[in-house]
Amino acid sequence: MSRNYKFHNKSGLYFVSFATVNWLDIFTRQPYFDILSQSISYCRAEKGLELYAYCFMPSHIHLIFRSADDNPAGLLRDFKSYTARKIIEAITENSQESRREYLLWFFERAGKKKGNGAKYQFWQHHNKPIELWSEAVIKQKIDYIHNNPVEAGFVTDPTHWKYSSARNFQEDNTILEIDSTGFLG
Repeated sequence: MSRNYKFHNKSGLYFVSFATVNWLDIFTRQPYFDILSQSISYCRAEKGLELYAYCFMPSHIHLIFRSADDNPAGLLRDFKSYTARKIIEAITENSQESRREYLLWFFERAGKKKGNGAKYQFWQHHNKPIELWSEAVIKQKIDYIHNNPVEAGFVTDPTHWKYSSARNFQEDNTILEIDSTGFLG
């Protein structure tokens, strides 16, 4: 991982993006979104995750977050490890999943390529954390996150994407709670 993409300031506010292996569209079924949402909620309650913005896309996730425990790398590692295990388990056990063999084949192939002994690899390893240092940069990243589903052609308004904090910024906290710095929005 490049030096430019590390968590240098352990208490900093970060923008991260991470994707499934081969950019596979996994998050097209409700149970997989539920695993992400429940995991974020758990990390907020138990692991010191402060979440300021998010968007779950079919193949990737964007977050703006801070680790209250000054361990952003560990927090993200644990989140990715847990969600990978739970989503692969959900795919394996879902008899209605028409893409089961196809997806598991890709995850297994990626796991073998990495050579770290894991049977499957779900997430790409890099997160590309970018520390956010000013209100202008924070707002730029929030706009980027919220407009991602619009740019992809899924919706015409950012608040119409169910799994985005754009809804939270309109006082809709039905999917996930987020934290507020008082000036974001």
